[in-house]
Amino acid sequence: MNPLIFLLILLTMFLGTMLVMMSSHWFLVWTGFEMNMLAIIPLLTKTHNPRTTEAATKYFLTQATASMLLILATTINLLYTGNWSIMKLNNPMASAMMTMALTMKLGLSPFHFWVPEVTQGIPLSSGLILLTWQKLAPLSILYMISPLMDSYLLMIMALLSIAVGGWGGLNQTQMRKIMAYSSIGHMGWMIAILAYNPTMMLLNLYMYILMTITIFSLLMVNMTTTMTSLSYSWNKLPLTSMIILIMMLSMGGLPPLTGFMPKWLIIQEMMKNNNIIMSTIMTLLALLNLYFYTRITYVTSLTTLPTMNNTKMIWQFKFSKQMPYMAPIIIIMTL
Repeated sequence: MNPLIFLLILLTMFLGTMLVMMSSHWFLVWTGFEMNMLAIIPLLTKTHNPRTTEAATKYFLTQATASMLLILATTINLLYTGNWSIMKLNNPMASAMMTMALTMKLGLSPFHFWVPEVTQGIPLSSGLILLTWQKLAPLSILYMISPLMDSYLLMIMALLSIAVGGWGGLNQTQMRKIMAYSSIGHMGWMIAILAYNPTMMLLNLYMYILMTITIFSLLMVNMTTTMTSLSYSWNKLPLTSMIILIMMLSMGGLPPLTGFMPKWLIIQEMMKNNNIIMSTIMTLLALLNLYFYTRITYVTSLTTLPTMNNTKMIWQFKFSKQMPYMAPIIIIMTL
């Protein structure tokens, strides 16, 4: 891709997200979503093959449907209230349609089917943008209108997303699909706490983005897309592979790693609000995520390691080569 065109696409995507996050007018929000959607499609298809074309088509159709629902909900609310303000979402039908539109853009269950398929069909760099930057705009709108939305509907979607994120990743061997199901599960945790403490959702989002960027960056360094290739890379880049596995266990919420903190705080906040049954179910479903991350660690560690005579020499040569990639894990582990 031409560098100038690539820069213009990134700038349009950035401006679209910023327009959504800073607007208080529904039409400007819809315009920002459209700018964001149309800008990312060339990034999804920057490697020209049928799989990326299929993934971009699925993404476009899903996001276009969500945008249609969003502008329809906005129109219904306009007819009911007579204004375009975001904080005037008083019509129950408009509120429910807006919830469906934003959760479809996020990839929450039951509108999650596009997330694994699109993530699997695009390059790792595009998958990183899809699972991090593209979550900011819908979550910012949900953060602003959370007091006006049906909390029961959000809770049902959150619980379904956590369950799907756990069950869907159990039998996966593709790293991009595993990260996609992990994203669905994490979005469920964020939506679950949205009705009680929206600020804690921002903490969870910050930790999720930081860990996802680290894992995708290391996968791109390793050029790893499957569990098999990750296990083979253990002999070539042992330090990088070890950091990837530690980060995955952290995303699963294994204490005392960093990913355990937001889950613990969310459960604690829900217990304070007497939502004990929901928090218990969420805790049990989180074990599914931790299981398939632990399975990756176990399978990867079963590969044939270097002999004891060569281990010291390999680490001496590889340690200096991998030092630049240690910065993200050092930052996260010291938070």
